[in-house]
Amino acid sequence: MTSGADISRIASLMGDPARANMLTLLMSGQALTAGELAKAAGVAAPTASGHLAKLMEGGLLVVEKQGRHRYFRLAGSGVACAIESLMRLAAEAPQARVRMGPKDPQLRRARVCYDHLAGELGVALFNWLEATRLIAFQAGEMSVTRKGKRELRDFGIDIDALQLAKRPICKICLDWSERRSHLAGSLGAGLLARMFELKWARRIDGTRVVKFTPIGEAKLMALFG
Repeated sequence: MTSGADISRIASLMGDPARANMLTLLMSGQALTAGELAKAAGVAAPTASGHLAKLMEGGLLVVEKQGRHRYFRLAGSGVACAIESLMRLAAEAPQARVRMGPKDPQLRRARVCYDHLAGELGVALFNWLEATRLIAFQAGEMSVTRKGKRELRDFGIDIDALQLAKRPICKICLDWSERRSHLAGSLGAGLLARMFELKWARRIDGTRVVKFTPIGEAKLMALFG
């Protein structure tokens, strides 16, 4: 008998193809209806309802009610990071080569991973934050340094508000396309939200792609030094 957490239950929930499609679609960070998720999974509505119930029972999804409608979303960034890691493992596994779609280069460049920036630019942002000591490992955990608190406030990030949130400020998420780390947690979410606020970038409707404007990408690159 093994000790520790039982990963088989969560793995079996994620391993079903229909449920995997639903979870992957929800990586956009948007809340979707059962009908939208059923279409993505390629199953009938009653079958989708059964899958969604299992995912909620397993703690992978939460539901929000607005009037007569129910919207499903990932239970948190921890779930998103787990899915991102599985996507990386799937990409590394031996399989028949498939032709990448037209949006694939854009997804690799910059995309949403639940609520934070992933892809080439997400990894570059994490590397810059760590190299300039705005974030660092302290007592075995990644956290914001004193220098980081000063400079991030100047960038418009409310560090005090992030510290009051229930979720971790800094969380490392392994990027599936780059196979290196990007930043999740409330700071990762706050940085992406700030970039949207500054109109450096925008989401492409119906996708996870984050499209930077020429000015926005230039400012981001200047930030990286």
